[in-house]
Amino acid sequence: MKKDFLCLSDWTRQELENIFTLTRDLKAKQKAGIRHHILSGQTFGMIFEKSSTRTRVSFEVGMMHLGGHAIFLSSSNTQMGRGEPIKDTARCMARFVDGVMIRTFSQQSVEEFAQFSSVPVINGLTDMYHPCQIMADLFTVIEHKGDYQGLTFCWIGDGNNMANSWINAAAVLGFELRVATPKGYEPNADVMKRAADAGARIVYTNDPQVAACGAHVLNTDVWASMGQEAEQQEREKAFAGYQINMDLVALADPDCVVMHCLPAHRDEEITDEVMESRHSIIFDEAENRLHVQKAIMATLMG
Repeated sequence: MKKDFLCLSDWTRQELENIFTLTRDLKAKQKAGIRHHILSGQTFGMIFEKSSTRTRVSFEVGMMHLGGHAIFLSSSNTQMGRGEPIKDTARCMARFVDGVMIRTFSQQSVEEFAQFSSVPVINGLTDMYHPCQIMADLFTVIEHKGDYQGLTFCWIGDGNNMANSWINAAAVLGFELRVATPKGYEPNADVMKRAADAGARIVYTNDPQVAACGAHVLNTDVWASMGQEAEQQEREKAFAGYQINMDLVALADPDCVVMHCLPAHRDEEITDEVMESRHSIIFDEAENRLHVQKAIMATLMG
């Protein structure tokens, strides 16, 4: 039976743990120069309606490592960009390729594509969720801390797709999460309710210092995401005091780690000093997009 990777809450804890295990194996093989052509002869379609650096490169290189081939498709050079119904594109694409990744605005679009696709579909990012990034983040924490259990995670900033996905992850995997956002910028209400109904250990606050106190993992993102550029000045005022700087890091656990999904606006939501400090695992996190996404593709398509 086909399975998609659209939202972390669609997966069980054991299934996500299995992806971490496979990630560890595939990363070790790559570092050792061992071929791992699990998807030899397969083709992966990548649809981009949002610009990308890490998502495109990591998926394309990952598919090559797995022995397959990736095709890049942007909205400007496909019929989707001219208004072809998603269900028509999905049914045609599924006859050409073995799997699809979509990076777009609407979560509904990804879910509709998956509904009509007979091959696995991966959410490369929507305005609602960014599940591949969270998996890479968690795998990076496991590498540096040995496990994610027993740790306190802290999200500081906008209640955006990253915040929503961290909430889903906490609900599925059971770790403690604190979410600090300005008033009016909270995560999606339905996401918070589902997590609460699942018994997730999550604290919501408007005070970043409360959230950071004693935390083992600090995480943030830009204050204005793609499509919100017109709100930049307004958001800079609203998010004053939500910067991850060395004063905030000092409130956390002495051996805390700091993450950012990138691209970062240095000295805005996070200081250059923190990004270059011993606490930063940001570029390990970026690399692990490659390894985790290989494991996701291999799980769905292998």
